[in-house]
Amino acid sequence: MHPKTKRRAAVTAAAGAVALGLSFAVAQPSFGSQNAGTVAPESSGASVMLTGAHLGTATPIQHVVVIYDENVSFDHYFGTYPNAANTDGTTFRAAANTPAVNGLTPGLLENNPNGANPTRLNPSQALTCDQDHDMTPEQKAYDKGLADKFPQYTGVANCSSPDTGLPGLVMDYYDGNTVTGLWNYAQHYAMSDDNYGSVYGPSTPGALNLISGQTYGAQIIDSATGKTVIDASTVASPNSSGVGTDIRDMDPYYDDCSKAGDQLKMSGTNVGDLLNAKHVTWGWFEGGFAPTAKATASAKAVCGASHTNVGGASISDYIAHHEPFQYYASTANPHHVAPKNEAEVGHNGQANHQYDLSYFYDSLKDGNLPSVSFVKQAGYQDGHAGYSDPIDEQAGVVNLVNTIESSKYWSSTAIYITYDDSDGWYDHQAPPNVNSSSDPAMDALDGTGTCNSTARTPLAGEQDRCGYGPRIPLLVISPYAKTNYVNHSVTDQSSILAFVEQNWSTGTISGSFDQVAGSLDPFFDFGKRSARRILLSPTSGAVLRD
Repeated sequence: MHPKTKRRAAVTAAAGAVALGLSFAVAQPSFGSQNAGTVAPESSGASVMLTGAHLGTATPIQHVVVIYDENVSFDHYFGTYPNAANTDGTTFRAAANTPAVNGLTPGLLENNPNGANPTRLNPSQALTCDQDHDMTPEQKAYDKGLADKFPQYTGVANCSSPDTGLPGLVMDYYDGNTVTGLWNYAQHYAMSDDNYGSVYGPSTPGALNLISGQTYGAQIIDSATGKTVIDASTVASPNSSGVGTDIRDMDPYYDDCSKAGDQLKMSGTNVGDLLNAKHVTWGWFEGGFAPTAKATASAKAVCGASHTNVGGASISDYIAHHEPFQYYASTANPHHVAPKNEAEVGHNGQANHQYDLSYFYDSLKDGNLPSVSFVKQAGYQDGHAGYSDPIDEQAGVVNLVNTIESSKYWSSTAIYITYDDSDGWYDHQAPPNVNSSSDPAMDALDGTGTCNSTARTPLAGEQDRCGYGPRIPLLVISPYAKTNYVNHSVTDQSSILAFVEQNWSTGTISGSFDQVAGSLDPFFDFGKRSARRILLSPTSGAVLRD
């Protein structure tokens, strides 16, 4: 048996115990009271013990910020962590006590079962092809857990980028000389090497799983006629009304800036609905959400803003199928209306909690940050291969994190940096079997028509949600995060959803992956808070102030 298959089997056997829901192992029961805690001054460099509690949340975390970037597998960014080549004029040196990760071993680097060995990409190769990351090709690439068919099924090398013609590009990876900022965050805060997409497939399913843990309830609508379209290649296993499971990228129905034609709408509940019911402030903030032309009685809003990426290409800021709340009537802002004023940000109002990215920075500066914030960078900085890159991504992430750490909110904030899908990039660790599917047309992990199907019933009886999907990075940045820590327990995209649900006592979502989500507790030490702020250079990713 291949050694990775052995580990997959072990994880699968433990999945029932690992993924049975969140349990906050907080040893300080007083966190639930309404009294303010007593802390040392922020200028102190030491960790400070806490007494008292924080305004009704289950933990001292009063503000969650989710930086949701695009299309990276764990091995693609962290396969050789914490060892960088240091051959490109920059140097990354890990702390002596840095823990090991489940990364690319010498055997995987030198004699890979895919027939193409992973090759290091240097900073001059930041622009790469977008790989194939549809649900079925990804399942075929993992080949019954052997993870040995990536070049055949998800690899793309021939495109107009500096890596044109590179053989086995899908296998390749960056190290701390290119993704320096993320590696430095891992050094000073916490990261996971066992975090997964909830399901296989591209951006839209990943974004939906972040906010609802649920991709069932999807329905295709022809934007010209308003009629339902039944297309099982996009909304799989549809019923007679065309309602089924979303498995592909499709623009949201409730969005003026979506492409015309077939669009997707979702029924059911998302985390925004849960937070509204508990009167907890929240918002989704995305680059380019502010329209360049407002909606009128005869015309839709236009989202025409763009930026130039590191390669000189002009990239649209707003990408509609990356905005999950626009799929739900209850949380959509179809015409991209701005809030009435800044004080409305985070609250119910005409923007319905959907905002341009600029409002996040304004809220930080002016003291109006919502309790829960989801942040999507403008397209050129979201990290998606094909139009973005790790250099532009680093600038966006670091500027954002520096601003949060320099604000008054830092002492009560947890920042999560994670991704919507793997882009099909190679990752050697086969995902644990948590949910099954048996779609003859779509599933292929364990053979034609099967995915984790053996002796397992699909969650809520819904097909086409086989999971978990490929492994993706997760970093936790907070004064409560453990330092230079790697978590080895299984989590997925819906673990962030579950953290929010638990922290603000919102309840859960029917049929959601939040029912089986691994806990984020191990990333934190809620009994103490560090006053250190790790500021990085947006251009180099190096530590500016520690």
